[in-house]
Amino acid sequence: MIDLNKLEERVILTAVCSGSEEETAASLRELADLVSTAGARTVGALVQNRESVHPGTYLGKGKIEELRELLLQQAATGIVCDDELSPAQLNNLEEALETKVMDRTMVILDIFAARAATREGKIQVELAQLRYRAARLTGMGRSMSRLGGGIGTRGPGEKKLETDRRMIHRRIAQLKEDLAEVKRHREVTRQQRERDFALRAAIVGYTNAGKSTLLNRLTGAGILAEDKLFATLDPTTRCYVMEDGQRILLTDTVGFIRKLPHHLIEAFRSTLEEARYSDIILHVVDCASPQMDMQMHVVRETLRDLEIVDKTMVTVFNKIDLWEQTGQEKLPRDFSSDFQVRISAKTGEGLEELAEALRSIIRSRRVYLEKKYPYSQAGRIQEIRKYGQLLSEEYGADGISVTAYVPAELFGRLYGE
Repeated sequence: MIDLNKLEERVILTAVCSGSEEETAASLRELADLVSTAGARTVGALVQNRESVHPGTYLGKGKIEELRELLLQQAATGIVCDDELSPAQLNNLEEALETKVMDRTMVILDIFAARAATREGKIQVELAQLRYRAARLTGMGRSMSRLGGGIGTRGPGEKKLETDRRMIHRRIAQLKEDLAEVKRHREVTRQQRERDFALRAAIVGYTNAGKSTLLNRLTGAGILAEDKLFATLDPTTRCYVMEDGQRILLTDTVGFIRKLPHHLIEAFRSTLEEARYSDIILHVVDCASPQMDMQMHVVRETLRDLEIVDKTMVTVFNKIDLWEQTGQEKLPRDFSSDFQVRISAKTGEGLEELAEALRSIIRSRRVYLEKKYPYSQAGRIQEIRKYGQLLSEEYGADGISVTAYVPAELFGRLYGE
């Protein structure tokens, strides 16, 4: 009996270097991590230096021959290209190499499909997969050459390609409707949170920067946090209560990555809208990564693509304990953000500095209140404690004198009565 659990994909990574060799090498290392996360094993790598990718075969003719020999030597079961392939490139490479050909997008979609747990996550992943597949139906030649006819088709002799395309687009339309329903539910939940007057912060960052670890450390959320790419996909919102009783809602979002497929950006737009509706962006950065600057750039560009701008930005340089081990003297900085802190979500170092930054932001969004309440309105004190920051309370013969910072939306009601 064959033990299917022991069968594993053995793949060779390949890339075209048209710029910095260092950047290409870093991208290949990241691709190897993606392949490992997807459950395959990397057994070799091949890079071709050329001005641009070959429009028909991705690699040049000589490199394809070299890749064929490497496949045989390593007994590999397929190759993974470090870019998104066009339908023609995919088919031509498969014919030339007579092996399975995958690209970076395929691997990421496979990981997302395996990790999605909620209904929303599964809908988003399937939508991204179908959009990817729809763009690659054209030109799939022999496998799509079957003829079909009858009720439900456009007449005798319709190609399977056309019926497949129609089925995919129907399913995409259905998934869009399902996603719109989930989005409406999310908006209702968001409106309920708004009535709680708590500020909202979205935790964003490059994949594996430590976003989930930070959320767990601050709120005890207990969500999965592994040293893997895309360990968590589904957004999680928890309330972070600081030592002085002030509260802020934190939402963990899906991690970003270089060359993030646009299919995924579109599919996960509703999830990432949590960042758009937030008051604060906590940009978590792995400051121990040699690719830190590139990763920060990818996050900023992705946020810009999603039209998430004009937010209070806190850059959270995470893994400062590992950075200290690198021997670097120049502290990581981000002059484009409103606040920057250096922490270790794993050890707890610097978390008080982060809390102080959040308190400062909360204070800037609130109004100072000084008022004496009659004892008949003592319930207002509890309201201030729940939604604001009570600085002082003094009980006298004719009432309770308080000073506090309260949400601007509540000031009129608390001061006018």
